[in-house]
Amino acid sequence: MGLYALVALKGFKVKNLCRSGEIALVAIAAFLLNGLPALAHHPLGGKTPSNFIEGLLSGLGHPVIGLDHLVFVIASGLLAAAIGRNLIIPVAFVLASLLGTGIHLMSIDLPLPELVISASVLVFGVLLALKERPNSTIITGLAAISGLFHGFAYGESIFGAEMGPLMAYLLGFASIQLAIATAAYGMGSRLFQQSPESSALRFAGFIICGVGGTFLSTLMMDYVLLA
Repeated sequence: MGLYALVALKGFKVKNLCRSGEIALVAIAAFLLNGLPALAHHPLGGKTPSNFIEGLLSGLGHPVIGLDHLVFVIASGLLAAAIGRNLIIPVAFVLASLLGTGIHLMSIDLPLPELVISASVLVFGVLLALKERPNSTIITGLAAISGLFHGFAYGESIFGAEMGPLMAYLLGFASIQLAIATAAYGMGSRLFQQSPESSALRFAGFIICGVGGTFLSTLMMDYVLLA
């Protein structure tokens, strides 16, 4: 009787943990969908950071208040958990985003960065929603390419700043992205261990698809109307 009760208690805990993870994903989904209209990308209201603190705050804020960037970072962490490749995917993305910012600061243009950024969110949502995912090397390469464009967009907020604020900005946005991706990876890993079929992660993928698709379709409509 005692053994039966112990097994039942463990089952109850696992069930509740799975349910808690699903509730967390639903809460995240509600936040993301509710925040779709807000496309702000400048923590300082568009002002170029003039000192170390402003640069750091701008770097910390940019990937968070830019919903397309935030969703992609979360997706990279969840996808890393789903394929079991530790943090190599988000790390590749963050390193490439640093390079992308450098490209912007060198006044080198990348084609249609906002469209590519929105498309990257959609693609990573699709990858997360799939039952059978591509080779991890392919996904890591896609993360790096996406990072170039996300980083290029980050460069707009720091263009023209002095070296001190610039270094603080790079430190800020690299740190916050790794922190968010690590948190997403941790949650995704727990959900995957509790449910190897990763239904909760696939659900998150569908939500991310919706966010990316909304951004992409909105931008394409803008391009058509302005053409």
